[in-house]
Parts: sequence; structure tokens; C-alpha cells
Amino acid sequence: MTNEILLYTGSAVSIIWGISHLAPTKPIVRDFGDISTDNRRIITMEWLAEGFTLIFIGLLVALITALYDYSSAVSILVYRVSAGMLVLMAILTALTGARTRIIPIKICPFVKVAAAVLFILGSTL
Repeated sequence: MTNEILLYTGSAVSIIWGISHLAPTKPIVRDFGDISTDNRRIITMEWLAEGFTLIFIGLLVALITALYDYSSAVSILVYRVSAGMLVLMAILTALTGARTRIIPIKICPFVKVAAAVLFILGSTL
């Protein structure tokens, strides 16, 4: 039961953080000021891709937990690979976006690592 709570909590963190990426896309892109249309499209694409990726990871873990035995080898693999992806995304964000003045992006690596830790704990306890 504790495992499932950890896994669902990590899923919720990932999904909510993903949704919080999607909602402010237009104002974030507008904050870049007068940039080319191509740059605006690339920033929009990357911002949305990160949000959708976070939502996908959270939904994948939640669905695996709901539909299958959380202690099966395949479930554990999904949890750990998902955690690994979140850690890689956190490193990328720490080295790039978190070095900007935007406060939510500064805390983003910590949120991603927190969800990853919940997935790892949920797959090992």
C-alpha cells in the first residue's frame, strides 16, 4: 500500500507540473520579446513538449500502478526508467532554464527529482 501511495504521489506531481507547463505557454513565449517567428515556434514547441512529457510520465506510472502488479519486473522497469528520464530532464533544466530569472523554472529540477525519488522509493520499499 505504501508503494502505491508513493507511486501515485509521484505521478500526481509529474502530471500537475506538466499541466503547469502548458497553462502559461503563451505568456512565457511573449516574455522573450521581439524574436523571430521561427524562434517563437521553437520555444513554444519545446515548452509544450516538456509539459506533455511530464504528463505522459505521470500517466504511464499511474496506469501501470492501477492496472498491473506494482512489484512485477515490468512495472519496476517502468518506474525506474521513468525516474531516470525525470532525472535527465532535471539535469537539463538545471544546466539551462534554471539559470534564467524565471522562478518556476528555477524550482523545476527539484520538482522533477522529487517525483523521481517517489518512483524509486515506490519501486523498492
